[in-house]
Amino acid sequence: MTRSELLEMGFLGFIKLRDIVNNYDIIPDYQGLYIVCLYDKIDISFCNPGTGGFFKGKDPNVSIEELNRKWIEGASVLYIGKAGGTAENGRIYKSTLRKRIKEFMRFGNGENIGHWGGRFIWQINEKDDLIIAYKVLHDENPVIIEKELINIFKSKYNGRLPFANLNN
Repeated sequence: MTRSELLEMGFLGFIKLRDIVNNYDIIPDYQGLYIVCLYDKIDISFCNPGTGGFFKGKDPNVSIEELNRKWIEGASVLYIGKAGGTAENGRIYKSTLRKRIKEFMRFGNGENIGHWGGRFIWQINEKDDLIIAYKVLHDENPVIIEKELINIFKSKYNGRLPFANLNN
């Protein structure tokens, strides 16, 4: 998904990760979706360990080989996440975009935060140059729309998930 396609879908923000830290008020306090993207021509390299936190004592890091296997050359979308919504099993997610993105960033800064999804982002050396975009969803279920976006991605990349999405 290109930046133009995301703009057409209603995504806003397009903020570098380095510019979000300690400025979370720029993120809407509503449910929705967020996407971590790579639009600049950057040579990506990986590190082990990364900067992700050890939530419940679990090591968030994987091998460089696994990161290389998961990487999709040419894909600009690296992670698709949700904030809020209701799962098929009835589980209700009460997070807002501001809260969820703040948790994502705090996890990436090594804090013991429950944001296991997207953790591969924190093993990218150039992570500060990645971009985050968000879309507020007032009337749609973020759980369903996240699945739809992941399916769009998978249809374009031979059934593969975005780099930092670990399950669908």
